[in-house]
Amino acid sequence: MSVNDVPDARIESPTDVLVQITTTNICGSDLHMYEGRTDFETGRWFGHENLGQVIEVGDGVDKIRVGDYVVLPFNVACGHCKNCERGLTNYCLTAQPNKEWAGAAYGFADMGPWAGGQAELLRVPWGDFNCLRLGEDAEERQNDYVMLADIFPTGYHATEMANVKPGDQTVIYGAGPVGCMAAYSAILKGASKVMVVDRHPDRLKKIEEIGAIAIDDSAVDPVEAVNDMTMGLGADNGCECVGYQAHDPDGNEHANLTLNRLVQSVRFTGEIGVVGVFIPQDPGAADELAKQGEVAFDFGEFWFRGQKLGSGQAPVKKYNRRLRDLIAGDKAKPSWVVSHELSLNEAPEAYEHFDNRDDGWTKVVLHPAGAAA
Repeated sequence: MSVNDVPDARIESPTDVLVQITTTNICGSDLHMYEGRTDFETGRWFGHENLGQVIEVGDGVDKIRVGDYVVLPFNVACGHCKNCERGLTNYCLTAQPNKEWAGAAYGFADMGPWAGGQAELLRVPWGDFNCLRLGEDAEERQNDYVMLADIFPTGYHATEMANVKPGDQTVIYGAGPVGCMAAYSAILKGASKVMVVDRHPDRLKKIEEIGAIAIDDSAVDPVEAVNDMTMGLGADNGCECVGYQAHDPDGNEHANLTLNRLVQSVRFTGEIGVVGVFIPQDPGAADELAKQGEVAFDFGEFWFRGQKLGSGQAPVKKYNRRLRDLIAGDKAKPSWVVSHELSLNEAPEAYEHFDNRDDGWTKVVLHPAGAAA
């Protein structure tokens, strides 16, 4: 990981928008590439959680204007393919050049050729569709609004797939940034009890700041803990926010760990939303099944309980406008998850700390022009 000079992004198509990036985040998904667990070409750069100010627009752009502050969904989407017309911008058929796949993203392995935003400039294709304009408070509230690029809508999407409703008791596995946002979204939706399973003390402490119940799976059996808190019935619904690199308290990797624990933690006929990343092949995995993108899923128990499961990346545009308005109306403040604001030049050090799960490094925000005051 290094910071280098690269060719400036530029307008390449009449529908492009050129954005000067002012805030961009390091995401847990970036770590899969950082660790070499997914393919990422040498010389490319990361960055799919991006916010900035428009400095140039193509001749075919109608809505977006120079000077607008915009936040960009991590999904690169055309807006006119079959999936985009159905609201499934997470699986755009146009932005993904491999015709056997669907879905694209900025600066991400196997998600198209699009450059990342951990840079000074970002080219945004289909700019009118992909840019979400922000209000007059955008500049001073960048740390809130940048969360609309990925983790806030992704956490919200987990609760949508899990069908979280007012009064529900909800369990979240994983207290990383996305797990934090899933718990936050469940609370915003009116869940009566939100239980979050992790083992990192700084993350568990962060979760308690919003009124969620922290469960340390290095100290207790999380399935038993959830059942004890729900009269033995299990949670009404649950969210998986860890993915294929789940580890047990002893540090051993088990791709199926959180999936099977969720099945056991959620009540009969309950619903589960999986937004943690799982991939078709993982040559660096600990076991042969996982190397092929397969897991030993407890389907018998899942079927016996009559549960439902939804999975996949979030269609950010489905949620980002309503979540933006919650922020603008002071009903949501997702920046509570931020632990560090750094300059772009400090990114290599930040990646090392974040990847090591060093205490206190819960969410890193980068400012290409220098750290905010």
